[in-house]
Amino acid sequence: MPHTPSGGAGGGTAAADRGLMSIGTVLNVLREEFPEVTVSKIRFLEAEGLVEPQRTPSGYRKFTAGDVERLGHVLRMQRDHYLPLKVIREHLDARERGEEVRIPFPGRPHETAGGERLEDLLAEPEPTAAARLGREELLTAAGIPEEQLAEWESYGLLAPLPDGTYDAEAATVATLVVELGRFGIEPRHLRVMKAAADREAGLVDQVVAPLRRHRNPQTRAHAEARTKELAHLAVRLHAALVQTALGVRLP
Repeated sequence: MPHTPSGGAGGGTAAADRGLMSIGTVLNVLREEFPEVTVSKIRFLEAEGLVEPQRTPSGYRKFTAGDVERLGHVLRMQRDHYLPLKVIREHLDARERGEEVRIPFPGRPHETAGGERLEDLLAEPEPTAAARLGREELLTAAGIPEEQLAEWESYGLLAPLPDGTYDAEAATVATLVVELGRFGIEPRHLRVMKAAADREAGLVDQVVAPLRRHRNPQTRAHAEARTKELAHLAVRLHAALVQTALGVRLP
């Protein structure tokens, strides 16, 4: 489905009009307004059908200025209106059909401009926990058959939650495994990466564990924020070490 340009995605979007952009360039443009956006986030939004970049014959993503503006609109609606992706997709589709649509009032995550509760407007109210994917949804998002997912699980690259669903990051993992496969890197080769990630996560857990066990409820509440902060630093360090080892610098 073609996407027409929507609201601006920051001052850097004008530079995008000169041609198609790589995902690294798109990341730099979006970070002018959304400093925390990552390549994984862009790929996840693509997997969820919020943007459809073109592909080169070798499989690389190429984004138009309209794609960047659409991504900016999605990120802005998440940040300012706390909307789930399902509602954002419906909103964007309605805009492209030329329909007049109403969005929630900024800064009030559970109430629309008309005063209705957002939950009452959704056919399926969003759970308070992080978004999850069913097995079929994950297979669709990654574009892989059941037996391939089972193979990945046997190597520990993906694992369902106790209720059989997957966290939203599973779609990112699946997409990246597919991308690496295009270069001949098989799932069994990725076990070393999974082992390294588990060790890094264990280190973060070790640092945060005292906060989680603290008697003060406010201190325990800081544990999640500290975990996210440490995870962000660990990912940045890991990326920097890999780039240093390979003697390259990513955009």
